[in-house]
Amino acid sequence: MPAETTPMMQQYLDIKAQNPDSILFFRLGDFYEMFNEDAKLVSKELDLTLTTRDRNKPPEERTPMCGVPYHSCDSYIARLIAKGYKVAICEQTEDPALAKGLVDREIIRVITPGTVIASSMLEEGKNNYICAVYADSAAFGLCLCDISTGEVYATSFPAGAEALDHLENELGRFHPAEAVLSDGAFQLDGLVPFLRERLDCPCENGGEARFRLDAARPLVEKQFKAGLDTLPRGDEGAVQAAGGLLTYLYETQKTDLSHIANFTYYTAEQFMELDLTARQTLELTSTLRSKDKKGSLLWVLDKTKTAMGGRLLRGWMERPLLSPVQIGRRQQAVSDLVEDIITREELALTLREVTDLERLIGRVVYGSAGGRDLVALSGGLARLPRIRELLGHCPSALLQSLREELDDLPEVRDLLDRALVDEPPFSVREGGFIRDGYDPEVDEQRNLLEHSAELLAQLEARTKEQTGIKNMKIKSNKVFGYYIEVAKSQIDLVPPEWARKQTTVNAERYISQELKELEHAILSAQDKVTALEYQIFCQLKGAVCAQVYRVQKSAAAVAQVDVLNSFAAVAAANGYCMPQVDASNSLTIVEGRHPVVEKVLKNALFVPNDTHMDCGQDMCAIITGPNMAGKSTYMRQVALIVLMAQMGSFVPAKSAHIGVVDRVFTRIGASDDLSAGQSTFMVEMTEVAALLKNATRRSLLILDEIGRGTSTYDGMAIARAVLEHCADPRRLGAKTLFATHYHELTALEGQIPGVKNYNIAAKKKGSDVIFLRKIVRGGADQSYGVEVAKLAGVPDRVVRRAREILEELEAGVPQPAAGTQPSVEEQISLGDLGGQTVLKKLRMTDVNVLSPIEALNLLAELKQDLAQ
Repeated sequence: MPAETTPMMQQYLDIKAQNPDSILFFRLGDFYEMFNEDAKLVSKELDLTLTTRDRNKPPEERTPMCGVPYHSCDSYIARLIAKGYKVAICEQTEDPALAKGLVDREIIRVITPGTVIASSMLEEGKNNYICAVYADSAAFGLCLCDISTGEVYATSFPAGAEALDHLENELGRFHPAEAVLSDGAFQLDGLVPFLRERLDCPCENGGEARFRLDAARPLVEKQFKAGLDTLPRGDEGAVQAAGGLLTYLYETQKTDLSHIANFTYYTAEQFMELDLTARQTLELTSTLRSKDKKGSLLWVLDKTKTAMGGRLLRGWMERPLLSPVQIGRRQQAVSDLVEDIITREELALTLREVTDLERLIGRVVYGSAGGRDLVALSGGLARLPRIRELLGHCPSALLQSLREELDDLPEVRDLLDRALVDEPPFSVREGGFIRDGYDPEVDEQRNLLEHSAELLAQLEARTKEQTGIKNMKIKSNKVFGYYIEVAKSQIDLVPPEWARKQTTVNAERYISQELKELEHAILSAQDKVTALEYQIFCQLKGAVCAQVYRVQKSAAAVAQVDVLNSFAAVAAANGYCMPQVDASNSLTIVEGRHPVVEKVLKNALFVPNDTHMDCGQDMCAIITGPNMAGKSTYMRQVALIVLMAQMGSFVPAKSAHIGVVDRVFTRIGASDDLSAGQSTFMVEMTEVAALLKNATRRSLLILDEIGRGTSTYDGMAIARAVLEHCADPRRLGAKTLFATHYHELTALEGQIPGVKNYNIAAKKKGSDVIFLRKIVRGGADQSYGVEVAKLAGVPDRVVRRAREILEELEAGVPQPAAGTQPSVEEQISLGDLGGQTVLKKLRMTDVNVLSPIEALNLLAELKQDLAQ
């Protein structure tokens, strides 16, 4: 028979029923407790002890329970969030000392992977986005928000065959931590698996009610005010996605979200579009194998000094520009800083001391900030005048514009500096963070606490003088509190208004009205000063919140200055050049280098290479040459130089002329996707299909070893067909770098306009090969595959046999049919070794071209071989 439910447990069950998809952290005193299934789950996930509150009951009636201390709950919550769970925080909403009966409790916030705001749960240099996706028959809408910084981005795509590809590319660009989908979006074929499996992003069906246009529009207009001015009329998909996201945030956060005000609407025409394959194979933010930052393009370019700059740099890398004018503005700013080393180094030193203004103001508005956050905010703002002063030496329009946007809020800094001590305690509920002299009442209460003994001594001296009682003392104990002890010989001098408290053997104890008031003041001073300090803290937060827009504007300007200074530092240190970027179809790079490979090379110099491509006579470059010679490195470096140029960065080359590229496609390497039931070749063909379907004449295509996953003839046929399609202006006509081992494709030069042959130079020395790493005109004379096998450590026996088979194939010697055993390897006798050598030499000899003397020499050699 089930046990009777207590009022507290019933309260828990009622609140849990309202949040069935979240783990409920239920506040009981100094702990957050979990019960029933939540307790079992959390104890398993966090390795906590599972216990119960009712051990005196039969096992079947006991309630499973576990808990964590409320003051150190962040680390536990972070581990649950990292595992994809939601955590609902249930707090006591009234003072337990004042409560009549059961303390009121309610959910104050639901923490999800996309809504974490505590610094301990966030990566400093990376945004944490939550997204909402709306889809119907007319359009797909996407809205993303980083709640910790207040940034919001929205866009949409007309519904059609390519809309889902565009949507997935944008999701891959922002890599959200959580997704809320409308019914229509949730039912899109492949979107949910893409989010969950490719992006490791938990997603849920948010229904249609959250995304209704009539509800979404007023929400968006109220939240962003003038933000909708950037939205084109009729773009309802973006509005519905933004409305759905806001509704979800209001439901889960239950607090002020006024810092979410930086609304940016963008279109596909503003940024280069990169699919997830290109981002991964080009290793923009992490390496393909280890997933580490080291070894990626971001690792090379990130010399930022602030967390804001680090996040913005990642954003610029994910969204290269398409406007030559905007690119030029960034380039000129970088050029100013490259040329002025003193300003560049001074900026780096100053930026290092700027705190994370974006996330600090976010926590202040959100309500989770403490005294240390306000001090850090003031300290960060205090560095802005120096940055503004340094930028005054830079003539570029962009840096001057950013200089004007730097607002150090002197009145807010002055307020915070006067009010707060230099090193506030962690908690704002315990006092001790308001500076002496800021508030008279706080000073008065602190004076009571710090000088209570002196005040009592003064009262004692004054009372003696007023009453004439010389033999008296003011004392205290835990039972009676403060009292005046008078010797019995002088009790006749005690004023009648004193109240007797206790009689002892030698004295009487009294309490006067003045002592009573002083006692109350002393005993209540700690509570009063704590309450007063918290009240002042709330006032300070309010003053800061009122300036949220100014702080965010300054933070955005600091982030841009930081990224531009980082570009300049990298360019100066590595000898980069400022590329010419325009709207032409030219792609000319002189002595280009791979930005990452040249940094990781040890005991060797990177060999630079030139590139000359356009949409005319140099449209497609067929690159042949041995494995390990550098074909893939060369093609990747071309793509990375283009990306860097369109970010506004200088590039690793002697000079460069880059016509703006709308998309970069890569088909480099592949592996089985067993979870999707796809083989290596199927993955390769899927990527080729996406490339051919979405590329335009302004795209850059990087194709490596197309067709290698199937038979020779099938693979060569596919490779040639793909190359012909890319080179045909009537079909695509895009700039293409095409690496292949099918030497037969080199015959296309001269047959197809715009196709040119290149190869990686190599020099053979005996049985070894030396890679020269240089791209030269013409096709490769051979693949050097056996030599590469030897370099890779393949056993000598296998290498020798491979050379023998290769020589036979090149001589046209028929090979054993399938299923037959090579008797030479397994059944050859010692006496037949000489005969095999003679037979091999005869097969390799063309007797029609031998002179008489050569024939005699050959005969002598054969005879000697047989004699061995």
